[in-house]
Amino acid sequence: MTTMTLPVVPESAQSATGEATHVAPVAAVSPLLGTYKRAPMPIVRGEGVYLYDDADKAYLDFASGIAVNALGYNDPQLMQVMRDAMATGLIHTSNLFRTLPGEALAQLLVDRSFASSVFFCNSGAEANEGAFKMARKWGRSMSPDKTRLVSLRGAFHGRLFATLAATDRVAYQAPFMPLAPGVSISERDLTDLDAALDAATVAGVIVEPVQGEGGVRVIDAGLLHELRALTAERKIALIFDEIQCGLGRTGTLFAYEQTGVVPDMVTMAKPLAGGLPMGAVLMNGDIAAVMAPGDHGTTFGGGPFVASVALHVVQRLADPALLAHVTTTGQWFGEQLHALARRTGRVRAVRGVGMMWGMDIVEPAGGVVARALEAGLLILSAGDYTLRLLPPLVATRDELTRGLDLLGGVLQ
Repeated sequence: MTTMTLPVVPESAQSATGEATHVAPVAAVSPLLGTYKRAPMPIVRGEGVYLYDDADKAYLDFASGIAVNALGYNDPQLMQVMRDAMATGLIHTSNLFRTLPGEALAQLLVDRSFASSVFFCNSGAEANEGAFKMARKWGRSMSPDKTRLVSLRGAFHGRLFATLAATDRVAYQAPFMPLAPGVSISERDLTDLDAALDAATVAGVIVEPVQGEGGVRVIDAGLLHELRALTAERKIALIFDEIQCGLGRTGTLFAYEQTGVVPDMVTMAKPLAGGLPMGAVLMNGDIAAVMAPGDHGTTFGGGPFVASVALHVVQRLADPALLAHVTTTGQWFGEQLHALARRTGRVRAVRGVGMMWGMDIVEPAGGVVARALEAGLLILSAGDYTLRLLPPLVATRDELTRGLDLLGGVLQ
């Protein structure tokens, strides 16, 4: 049995307001199931773009909780919205009743996108599973054989059964064979996609406009245009997985806006509710029309508390000033990463857009991630030799420069 020794958190610590709060000690051996290789230090608070451990060591966050904390930490407006939402006494009502925050959030997403309807759930994997079901029912409305789903090489869509089958990671899939049937993976190539997308049997194809776990790979807009033409002609639902790359991270509210392609569905999660668990499926009218009461459901999805917070977050992430900041600062950040690559000689390639960047390096990524942690910089990997950088969208150039300096040091 593998165990992990953790430092003991003091039984009292200070909250963000300076008040003493009780924190239970952390056990020497964690009772949490070991599905994650967690860093050894507990994170106890956050401020701006920094996280702090129980020894008050600061960590500049270039991970954003894996693209979740787009507004950073302890954002005053976000914290106030949470307090106001709690004051209503409505944390949960179930989806047997209407709630104003959920309907307002859905209307905002419809108004800002191609969609006619929205389904709320609790995570990105749930959103993709829901999109698969919707695509399959839409396909079956045309033919009982039109049920298959296709994803792309390098994809990551989740670890539930259908999403795992669509995720291009043999190591993730192997322990859980047999996978969900009717799901296949195609090369990122028009010839292969043309062969895979059989009009008689395929209901949907799912694509990340910018692959995250797959190495921060920006899918060519030309390929997406050709894929849109194929799927429209063959009546195949085109699903964009924007769980990591959506909601402002590329410089537009939705990543599809930069491609010139309008999908049939978009799945979202990560930053949607400011760190609270929430996912969403946006869909066009044709797909919405085939879904009936009882076809899909969720106990907690779109509840009044999380929807109130998400409404505020989406409004903030849709702010033209913030999106302009992500665009211009993200372009500058990419230029600095290219310069860092030339300066260190330790980087083989730099890819990305907005505040989502990957660097292929000449050594295993895990070692660099560990050295960065020691230096006070939080970064991620995206494959064995790729670093992934996902700063909060509100990060300033000064804060990004500090992170670049730290990254340059650990690369050397």
